[in-house]
Amino acid sequence: RAPTVRILCFSFKKILECFVAYNRSSISLFVSLFDCYRADLRSSGAVSTLRWCCILAVETRMRLRHLIAAEYSGVNVELVKDFQMGVSNHTPDFLKMNPIGKVPVLETPDGPVFESNAIARYVARMKADSPLYGSSLMEYSHIEQWIDFSTTEVDANIGKWLYPRLGFYPYVAVIEDTFITALKRALGALDTHLASNTYLVGHSVILADIVMACNLYHGFTRIMTKSFTSEFPHVERYFWTMVNQPNMKKVMGDVKQAESVPPVQKKAAAPKEQKPKDAKKEAKKNEAKKEAQKPEPVEKAEEEEEAPKPKPKNALDLLPPSKMILDEWKKLYSNTKTNFREVAIKGFWDMYDPEGYSLWFCDFKYNEENTVSFVTMNKVGGFLLRMDLCRKYAFGKMLVIGSEPPFKVKGLWLFRGPKIPKFVMEEVYDMALYDWAKVDLSDAAQKERVSAMIEDLEPFEGEALLDAKCFK
Repeated sequence: RAPTVRILCFSFKKILECFVAYNRSSISLFVSLFDCYRADLRSSGAVSTLRWCCILAVETRMRLRHLIAAEYSGVNVELVKDFQMGVSNHTPDFLKMNPIGKVPVLETPDGPVFESNAIARYVARMKADSPLYGSSLMEYSHIEQWIDFSTTEVDANIGKWLYPRLGFYPYVAVIEDTFITALKRALGALDTHLASNTYLVGHSVILADIVMACNLYHGFTRIMTKSFTSEFPHVERYFWTMVNQPNMKKVMGDVKQAESVPPVQKKAAAPKEQKPKDAKKEAKKNEAKKEAQKPEPVEKAEEEEEAPKPKPKNALDLLPPSKMILDEWKKLYSNTKTNFREVAIKGFWDMYDPEGYSLWFCDFKYNEENTVSFVTMNKVGGFLLRMDLCRKYAFGKMLVIGSEPPFKVKGLWLFRGPKIPKFVMEEVYDMALYDWAKVDLSDAAQKERVSAMIEDLEPFEGEALLDAKCFK
């Protein structure tokens, strides 16, 4: 078999066939054959030929990864001039390169390559000793793993959040919340990995870092504001480290984070098509116009447009005034940095009005499912996101408890009125996932439990706190 392998190494297609024939036992053989193939390409001048290749692209985030990979691989990539989206990509020549007419497309001496990640992989592999694909099979697998994660979990959810707001798809608030929650879950997983890693794989920039940075670039510059990304400090550190790498900065330039979430774009209704009219209808129309121009007797009273109906008030706004001003408590909570028990907790009980507000404990019903820390924390984060509709009437603390899975989720909520607001129970589906119990302030133990939850006292009920989130 050895002589046959030496012959096959000159044909990449045959290498794949050989790989399949040898199955798993030939994995290391496949890697070495691939290295031989790349070395053969370099010796034959094929790599230098790529320097005159052309990339057809219009969307910045897609072509960034190719240009950056080219910088790291020492490959010159030339952008096609006078490319018109919607015109150039519908020509017969373009459709031969990509049958569905999408961009980007890489044009090489050996034929075209389409799909952005495929192009980035091609460019990264053109340099035989390129560090972009790691130095072992395991590193190669992890690189592919993070490229897939970046595409399906990060990029996809950023797009599903952003594009409806820009008017490309119908905007539905409830669906948007779902995608934001999914994005936070992905960024939470990425943040956990980056807490102990500078780069995604190994100790230097690899192709997965380029793809991830470009996908994050799309979010950071278009919709992910500082208040959103601050929940993921390791992702922030990673992103700004990446975009300031010399090879990346050369392509990206100076990067600025979005200052606000784009407003939802409302499309104007399309004008109705006018049906062709014959000469008689046209003449009648002209006569009608002349008649309309004649003075008409003034009517005694003109019809007035019906005034818009006032928006019904929330039932909580109709409750008797309370001595507790919720915003003052929230400010006290946020501004107290030291002596929290003596200042904030004491201030809370001084302000609290049991006639105008009620306190509630909640316990997650399915704690046995909480086996992964970041998934549990993201679950709580999604709950708080959906509670935004009652921010004017509520304050809450959610604790994730335990140092080992399964983790417990418990909460404390302050609501306007004597009961949990009906509209919250109806519109926030998470409410049904918790057992709710009204706090009995005549019980000193329950009152102390309230203080401990507001303070994030640790240990809480004998266990460590994994995370504490505040809704205010």
